[in-house]
Amino acid sequence: MPTNFTVVPVEDAEGSGSSAQTDRFAGGSKPVSLGEIFGEEDDEVNSQGPHPGDDLQRESTPFINTDDDGEHYYEGKNMALFEEEMESNPMVSSLLNKLANYTNLTQGVREHEEAENEDGVRRVAVMVPQMGTFIGVYLPCMQNILGVILFLRLTWIVGTAGILGTFAIVSMCCICTLLTAISMSAIATNGVVPAGGSYYMISRSLGPEFGGAVGLCFYLGTTFAGSMYILGTIEILLTYVVPTAPMFNEVSNNMRVYGTCCLLLMALVVFVGVKYVNKLSLVFLACVALSIMATYAGVIKTLIELPGINVCLLGNRSLKNDKFDTCAKTELVKNVTVITDLWHLFCDNATCDDYFALNNLTELRAIPGLLSGVIKDNLWGDYGPADTHIEKKSQPSVQAKDSGRNLPYVFNDIATYFTLLVGIYFPSVTGIMAGSNRSGDLRDAQRSIPVGTIMAILTTSFIYISCVVLFGACIEGVVLRDKFGFSVKTNPVIGILAWPSPWVIVIGSFFSCCGAGLQSLTGAPRLLQAIARDGIIPFLQVFGHGKANGEPTWALLLTVGICEIGILIGSLDAVAPILSMFFLMCYLFVNLACAVQTLLRAPNWRPRFKFYHWTLSFLGMSLCLSLMFISSWYYALVAMVIAGCLYKYIEYRGAVKEWGDGIRGLSLNAARYALIRLEEVPLHTKNWRPQVLVLCKLDSDLVVKHPRLLSFTTQLKAGKGLTIVSSVLEGTFMARGNDAKTGDKNLKTAMAAEKMKGFSHVVVSSNLRDGFSLLIQSAGLGGMKHNAVLMAWPTGWGQARDSSARRNFIETVRETTAAQQALLVAKNIDHFPGNHDRLKEGTIDVWWIVHDGGLLMLLPFLLSQHKVWRKCKMRIFTVAHMEDNSIQMKKDLQMFLYHLRLDAVVEVVEMHESDISAFTYEKTLVMEQRSQMLKQMQLSRTEREREAQLIHDRNTASHSATSDRDAGATPDRVHMTWTKDKLVNERNRHREGMGVKDIFNMRPEWENLNQSNVRRMHTAVKLNEVVLKKSRDSQLVLLNMPGPPKNKKGDENYMEFLEVLMDGLDRVLLIRGGGREVITIYS
Repeated sequence: MPTNFTVVPVEDAEGSGSSAQTDRFAGGSKPVSLGEIFGEEDDEVNSQGPHPGDDLQRESTPFINTDDDGEHYYEGKNMALFEEEMESNPMVSSLLNKLANYTNLTQGVREHEEAENEDGVRRVAVMVPQMGTFIGVYLPCMQNILGVILFLRLTWIVGTAGILGTFAIVSMCCICTLLTAISMSAIATNGVVPAGGSYYMISRSLGPEFGGAVGLCFYLGTTFAGSMYILGTIEILLTYVVPTAPMFNEVSNNMRVYGTCCLLLMALVVFVGVKYVNKLSLVFLACVALSIMATYAGVIKTLIELPGINVCLLGNRSLKNDKFDTCAKTELVKNVTVITDLWHLFCDNATCDDYFALNNLTELRAIPGLLSGVIKDNLWGDYGPADTHIEKKSQPSVQAKDSGRNLPYVFNDIATYFTLLVGIYFPSVTGIMAGSNRSGDLRDAQRSIPVGTIMAILTTSFIYISCVVLFGACIEGVVLRDKFGFSVKTNPVIGILAWPSPWVIVIGSFFSCCGAGLQSLTGAPRLLQAIARDGIIPFLQVFGHGKANGEPTWALLLTVGICEIGILIGSLDAVAPILSMFFLMCYLFVNLACAVQTLLRAPNWRPRFKFYHWTLSFLGMSLCLSLMFISSWYYALVAMVIAGCLYKYIEYRGAVKEWGDGIRGLSLNAARYALIRLEEVPLHTKNWRPQVLVLCKLDSDLVVKHPRLLSFTTQLKAGKGLTIVSSVLEGTFMARGNDAKTGDKNLKTAMAAEKMKGFSHVVVSSNLRDGFSLLIQSAGLGGMKHNAVLMAWPTGWGQARDSSARRNFIETVRETTAAQQALLVAKNIDHFPGNHDRLKEGTIDVWWIVHDGGLLMLLPFLLSQHKVWRKCKMRIFTVAHMEDNSIQMKKDLQMFLYHLRLDAVVEVVEMHESDISAFTYEKTLVMEQRSQMLKQMQLSRTEREREAQLIHDRNTASHSATSDRDAGATPDRVHMTWTKDKLVNERNRHREGMGVKDIFNMRPEWENLNQSNVRRMHTAVKLNEVVLKKSRDSQLVLLNMPGPPKNKKGDENYMEFLEVLMDGLDRVLLIRGGGREVITIYS
């Protein structure tokens, strides 16, 4: 039994809500169905106050309305376990109800009747798609495939290439489209395909970059197809219908003028109303069908009665017979021999053309018929250069010098060769996307598209192949090679074969070309509008707009402009290879999309069409690519360059779209394979590069505190290798999950501003120390793990009452060392140059104290590759002691740099053994006193008193002997019972006495200092003096970073040593190697 659910109204805390809602719910609980609960039309029933605890963003789906955040209570007991999840996870019955009511509408081709309701709101009454396979797919594909090439060029191709050559051309092209249709069927049946045709399928299968690039190529192909159909229309009009209409002697100029007029007229028809074009499509299809049937009828008629049309040959040359009726030099009229009209064409007064005088005239049947055996003569091709005579090779002929007169010979208008014919013929098999373009109008697109498209291709392939054989078996060769039918009274060659009259072919082909041109001008702007509305190509956004009813006005204007370019070419034979390139590229990527999806075996790849295989798709892709270069290699290169430029433009400037495309899946598979390969073999030194983990700090607004850290990373990496920018938030993930998302978003924004390629990651941890440790251990994946950590120097660590900054820094140093990762610490990172700065001069100084893998040498070289540091010179300093030979050290270092292929100035600095200065002792004393103070500030009050007493007793005992010997010394001269106020007073008192006391009077205090700390401080002071002397004005100083003490009791002193080492320097990069060699002298 169905379960009844009741929705109980819950008012919000502020009492908001309309009185109508209150009245509606006044009667108590009202049972409603889940369809009402999740329905998009029932917002009034579902409108409730916002639930205070529901602040998490829910995933939206096309079937579930999640706009209502109100809380509902379900009284049904059967599903009480799931009642709290009903808002985000609906019942199955509700989901199925939404799926059943889901309609897939076409994108603007159909005209919708509009009406206004009583509120004045315009609503669209949408008719439910009802077209089946035959009407919706089969007939549109037939209409688009059969057209101008069949009627105007197929006989010429058969005569030029021969039956066998034409059979090869037709077979290649038909197999190409059949394989493409199989791949397209697999894609089209893999889920619901909205209207959009090939663009939608390619973009959603291969991603926005491929989809946009190939979609625009398909748009250009469709637009140039409109040019070809218009040129075909004008060719029929000027050659066969109104031969007196040409205004110019040059044929191409007539095509340009009349073609432009025809284009404007068709554009006006498309602009006024697409519905007229759609209504006329059936008429255009009927014209094509009648023309084909008339052709077959004419072939059958040749078995019964041969047509009475003859062709006249002079020698072996074909003649135009529009200006004469008798194929003879003289004729007998009333027993009187008179010269014919043909004589006057070749003879002027008493002088005749030499070839005319030496050769006889022969009259042959233009249509010998199926039983004549002419098929043997037409098996092989007869190619030739431009402006050569069309000749019958088997006919005898006596060669003579050409007189140069304008004689009525039939010539080849263009040079003919096999590859040219492939490019001219291929547009005759395009149009297989017509069914998928109408997917929104189909009753069952997943069944109709494969069946209708493949059946249309098989039907048209049979028509083309049968026509090739029948033309070659019925028509004389010289007539077949006569492109415009000049030798048969200027009739289309296919027309003289057709029954009952050539006008059937003329009229049928004329209306067929007109209809195809109108269809192109209708479909191309909508394709461009669909691409523009997807938002993947910024400069096309203006073409996404149109009239109030959705008509793409701006896209139509652009289409007309591009179509005019094709018309200005002025030749159907020159335009056909251009659109062949664009269609072939489109088909190539349809096959690629199917092959990629099949090989990746994505879980969502479940086509209902099962008769596909990746090998078929790959074969189709290879055939498309081959046909592109066979047709015209330079057009193919141009088309590929255009597609490549569009791809890169969309990649860098286009909107980011995630369509679950196969290229992303291919990238995932390639990445997985590469990661596995990287872990199989240890990384060689020659392939080492810094894979940086950048530890960023976010401020209270979750914004990057030191953006120059990202700038420096970009300069160091130059976009190469792995970069992970990370940060840590204190707290729990449940409480700060949204903050982590916000911080990650801000990190991505900062990385984009610095043009950094990499990954960002924000983790939430109970404390910063654990978070940083987690990142150092686990960031990266497999062989793509970081090998270096970059962080900023913790400025102000000494002034902070909390020692966590110092502890975090030192533990980070220890953990990177333990993990064998390099550590880079940048001091005064905010003073570092940005990516837009250009350092005009200066030096990058490397202080090479100890060798820890050569990272000190490599980093300056990497920096110098970036335009910010390019003009800075590299200097390398190393330290020599008394026992070292500094001259030899310099020579060896120069030789070492030479083998490393590094350009740098080498300098050896000698550091002599010297006594430890009073300044060093003073610094050490202050450091230890500060350490004691910081320790005591962290103790509780009781512990602090106990510690203070112990320190007092210990110092009293240690100084008692000295007090006895030195009676002038005050007994309470130094008491180590320190508080913060006492420390300040004590230091001030000593500073006041320093002017009058001998400095050596403080030696008793120095004797109690830790001698290890004194020696370390001495090293830091001396090194700092030398570095300041040499590198005070350098743009960047790179220093070896000493490691922290193994005994953690000296951690607070370690930071002081580093401060002294870097004192007085502006930009410093402390470097600690990862324990492996990163640079080598070997190739």
